[in-house]
Amino acid sequence: MAAAMELRCWGGDWGLPSVHTDSLVVLAYAKFSGAKLSVSPVDWTWKTLTASVPELVCGDTVVQEPTQILNFLRKQRFNADYELTARQGADTLAYIALLEEKLRPALLHTFWVDAENYSNLTRPWFASRSPFPLNFFIPSRLANVALARILVTRGEGLLHRISEVEGKIYSDAKECLNLLSYRLGTADYFFDNSPTSLDAFAFGFLAPLHKADLPSSPLQSHLRQLDNLTRFCDNVLADLILLKSRLLPPVQETMDANLQKLTQLVNKESNLIEKMDDNLRSSPQHKPHRTKPKPCLSSSKNSTPA
Repeated sequence: MAAAMELRCWGGDWGLPSVHTDSLVVLAYAKFSGAKLSVSPVDWTWKTLTASVPELVCGDTVVQEPTQILNFLRKQRFNADYELTARQGADTLAYIALLEEKLRPALLHTFWVDAENYSNLTRPWFASRSPFPLNFFIPSRLANVALARILVTRGEGLLHRISEVEGKIYSDAKECLNLLSYRLGTADYFFDNSPTSLDAFAFGFLAPLHKADLPSSPLQSHLRQLDNLTRFCDNVLADLILLKSRLLPPVQETMDANLQKLTQLVNKESNLIEKMDDNLRSSPQHKPHRTKPKPCLSSSKNSTPA
């Protein structure tokens, strides 16, 4: 009997099963290939710090990174690419490399570097899904990782400023979207009527950009002008049966529930203390009132003239 497979990933929002690009790639491929995964979101747990998502656990085997996870699923006979010709297989690898090189840096910049998007969407979302006190640490940590990855992908040193490559990042991303739109044409999937790993990667990269309520994104506006790509995202999302999480063991479930309650309680207490401190600082300060001692009777008599 095959061991159960568990996928650890960030949870969903914006109408998506996960807001995380790489997690969406694995979820879509699992659906296309027929692999049954139990999904365990890392939201509100300490795994937001310790886990490298997406992470597939099967018995004693732990696999990370979408490419490695897809290879592992193929070895388990869950292969969405088995009908592809050698030419189509080569095209798949080329387009996936194009997504990684041209589109990923722009996605990272859009969600993690753009100040307006980060402050109003990305940071609040990830902070609200992280337990106290990690909610103060996780978003900035992920933002630093994203910035470093952009510069490395673009072949720039970490000492370069992001503004020096920003224009090139978005022009390359728009060109990549145009190439994907031309390749898809009027078909439902990139290789006729059967979804493959290329469709999984394309969906993972495009869906967050398509569905997120971004305050500022020229790239999102460009994507929404390409009707076949947005229709592709909507069709895959409609066909993608959201993989429900298996019930956690009672002890673990209780621990996570208690941790979430404790986080909420600490946040409330912290806000209350801050308000009390602000009130104390803003209130006028008075010297302590001391009553003057009354003169004693004996001294009064002695001071009376004869």
